[in-house]
This record gives sequence, C-alpha cells and structure tokens, in this order.
Amino acid sequence: MLREAARCRPIAFMHGNRDFLIGAEWLSECGMALLTDPTLLNAFGQRVLLTHGDILCVDDLDYQRYRGEVRSPAWQAAFLARPLAQRRLAAAQMREQSRLHQAQLAPSAWFDVDPAAAAQWLLAASAPTLVHGHTHHPGEHALGSSLMRQVLSDWDFDTPGRPRGDVLRLSAHGLTRSAPAGAAR
Repeated sequence: MLREAARCRPIAFMHGNRDFLIGAEWLSECGMALLTDPTLLNAFGQRVLLTHGDILCVDDLDYQRYRGEVRSPAWQAAFLARPLAQRRLAAAQMREQSRLHQAQLAPSAWFDVDPAAAAQWLLAASAPTLVHGHTHHPGEHALGSSLMRQVLSDWDFDTPGRPRGDVLRLSAHGLTRSAPAGAAR
C-alpha cells in the first residue's frame, strides 16, 4: 500500500523513539526516503525545519542516555541478532516501562523541547518554524523573535472515546493543522 502511494507522491520517513530500527531496505521496499533528523524542508518559498523532537528534550537525561544507547550501531546489531520472539518481548517491555513512567507524572511535568536549543537550530537553518512530535504537547509554541514550534500530537485511534491525532499541511498559505476523522484535537 505504501509503495503504491509512493508511486503517486514522494513519501519520506524520519526515525522516532519507537521505530528507530527501521532500515533502508524496508524503506526502499515501501518506496520511502529516509529523512535525517533534522531535515530542512524548502517548499512554497518557505523554510521549515523538521525533527522528531526527542533530541531537543535535553533536560530528560534518562531518555537521552537511553536514546544514545539504542541508536548506537553496536546495540542495534546485537538487538537485531536476537530471535524475533525475544525482540518482540523486549519491545513490549520497553513500551510498558515508558507507559508506566509517563503515567507517574502529570502531563505538565513531562519533559519538553528546550526552547533555547530549538531556537538555535532554527537560527542556524534560517527557518522560522520547527515541526516536531514526541513531546505530547501539541499546538503552536512561540520561541520569540518570530520563531515558532508546531508540535504534532501522538496518534491513538485505539482508545475508545478518546481518539487523537493531527496533521500539518504546508501550502503556499503556510501550515494548516487538521485532525483526521474521529480524532480529538
């Protein structure tokens, strides 16, 4: 299905904190291009910096240590060498640990992107807007000096009565936020 869509329109993928093991071979089979993190998008005469966002949560030291470990080629090679059943179990355990950790904190206590680091990236890229997810604080967040963060929500269409997810669309008129049918915003 992705390959068919990629024949009609370019589709790109950026690694996040749960899908960092997706490799070039699978992306190629699906017709997708891998985006580096961050990636500068130039379209409609606008410059928009795209990132997953996790690397800018600099105050979340435990997560940054985890990120450094699981993104290392040695860790990934060792993990992928394990039998599939073990990998699935380990992934489920990691997701559960993350869910439990997050449940212990009020959403207001969740780590967020460091505004100074985000502004520094934007200034270096000569881009006024940063688009990212990861932080679970969707919406527009001003960074000062006409710089802006546009944060995407996480997607959850499986929780009864509380589906969520949003999309940003870039056109000649700028960024427009919308939610897929049935999703809360």
